[in-house]
Amino acid sequence: MTPHPDPRTGAAVKAADRAHVFHSWSAQALIDPLAVAGAEGSYFWDYDGKRYLDFTSGLVYTNIGYQHPKVVAAIQEQAARMTTFAPAFAVEARSEAARLIAERTPGDLDKIFFTNGGADAVEHAVRMARLHTGRPKVLSAYRSYHGGTQQAVNITGDPRRWASDGAAAGVVHFWAPFLYRSRFYAETEEQECARALEHLETTIAFEGPQTVAAVVLETIPGTAGIMVPPPGYLAGVREICDKYGIVFILDEVMAGFGRTGEWFAAGLFDVTPDLMTFAKGVNSGYVPLGGVAISGAIAETFAERPYPGGLTYSGHPLACAAAVATIEVMAEEGIVEHAARLGTEVVGPALRELAERHPSVGEVRGVGMFWALELVKDRETREPLVPYNAAGEANAPMAAFGAAAKAHGIWPFINMNRTHVVPPCNVTEAELKEGLAALDAALAVADEYVA
Repeated sequence: MTPHPDPRTGAAVKAADRAHVFHSWSAQALIDPLAVAGAEGSYFWDYDGKRYLDFTSGLVYTNIGYQHPKVVAAIQEQAARMTTFAPAFAVEARSEAARLIAERTPGDLDKIFFTNGGADAVEHAVRMARLHTGRPKVLSAYRSYHGGTQQAVNITGDPRRWASDGAAAGVVHFWAPFLYRSRFYAETEEQECARALEHLETTIAFEGPQTVAAVVLETIPGTAGIMVPPPGYLAGVREICDKYGIVFILDEVMAGFGRTGEWFAAGLFDVTPDLMTFAKGVNSGYVPLGGVAISGAIAETFAERPYPGGLTYSGHPLACAAAVATIEVMAEEGIVEHAARLGTEVVGPALRELAERHPSVGEVRGVGMFWALELVKDRETREPLVPYNAAGEANAPMAAFGAAAKAHGIWPFINMNRTHVVPPCNVTEAELKEGLAALDAALAVADEYVA
C-alpha cells in the first residue's frame, strides 16, 4: 500500500491521543507519540506519508508482519460466524488453536491454558507452580522482563520492577549467565555457565529448597538484551529443578513462534520445562492472546482439584482464530526456517561487520530474527554508552542514536544501552539490507560519543 499524506487527520489523531490516552511506562507530559496512519508487511507510516521499516515488530510480536491477508480473513470469517463465547465451552477455534500449539511445544506440554497476554500467562504459571508444589517462593533472574501485572512485574529483574516492589511478592532474584558483563569473573562461556549454575544452586540452598516453588527464566531474555544462554545452562537449570522438586518455567512470550528460528527457543537447547508461557507471536498480536503450556504432571494436579483461576476472555474465539491462521501461515510459508536462515546468513554476518567498523558497538549477539547490539563508550573497559537506567540528559547519546535511526527510515527498538534488531520473521532479504544500511548510518551518530 502506498502511503497518502493526510496531515489534518494526523493532527486530529494526535490531539485526541494527547487529550485522553494514558500511555504505559511513560511520563505523560514528556512523550510525543507518532500518529500512525497504516501498516503493511514490514512497514508502517505516519500521516505525513513518511514510511518506516519496523525493526521492533510492534513490541516484538508482529512475527508475520502487519495485515497478513490470510490472518485478516480468518478474523473476519470468525467474527461473522461467532464473535465471542464464554471460556467454559468447547469452541472450534479454541480447540484447534490449542491443538496446533501443543503440536509444537516440547515434551509433554500438551495442555494449553489461554490468557489475554504474556503478563497474565506468567501470573498463572506461577500460581500453578505454587499450588502444585505447595511452596511459596519464586526465583527469577536479574536482567529479565516478565510483564507489568503485580506478580509478573515483581518477577521481572530490571528497573521496571522497582516502583512496584514491596519486597512481599515471594520473589528472589539471582544472576543468570551473561559473559560480556559477567558477575562471576568468568573468562569463557564454559566458566560462565558452570559458575552461574553453582550460583543458582547455592541461592536455592540458602533460601531453603523446600520453600521454592519455581525457577522462572526467559529462554532467551528479550528486552533485557537478548543474551543467548551458553551451551548447557538451561539443561543445568532443568537438572537443579529436578533435584529439588522445583517447577521449571520458561517464558517464551518474546522468543516463541519463530523469533529464534525455532517454533520455541527451547528447541535450540533441547530442554523441556514444566510450564511454558507464550503470547505475542502466537497470532502476531492481531488480537490479544497468551497462554501457558502445561506438562502432564502439573495438569494431573488439577484433574480432580479445581484450578482456582480464569479469565472472562480465556481462549477468545477471534484471538484463537487468528492464532490458527498465523500458525498455518507460518508453516505454509516456511517462516520459521526463513528466520533461521536470514539470521545465520544475513543478519549475523552483517551486524558483526558493522561492529568492526563502529567503535560504539561493544558486542553483537542473537539468533534468528532476535539480535542486539550492546553500545559502549569504550570497547576496552566496556563502559556503557549511557549509565544504567539513564534518563534525561544522561540518556542523550541513545536518544541521538534513536533519532538518527528514525531519520534514516527505520523504527528502532532501544532499551538502555542496547538497540535490538527484531524485524518481522518473514522480512525479505532486501528489506533487511535496507534496514541494516540505515542502522549503519545511525551508528555513526553513536560513534560520536565514544571516548
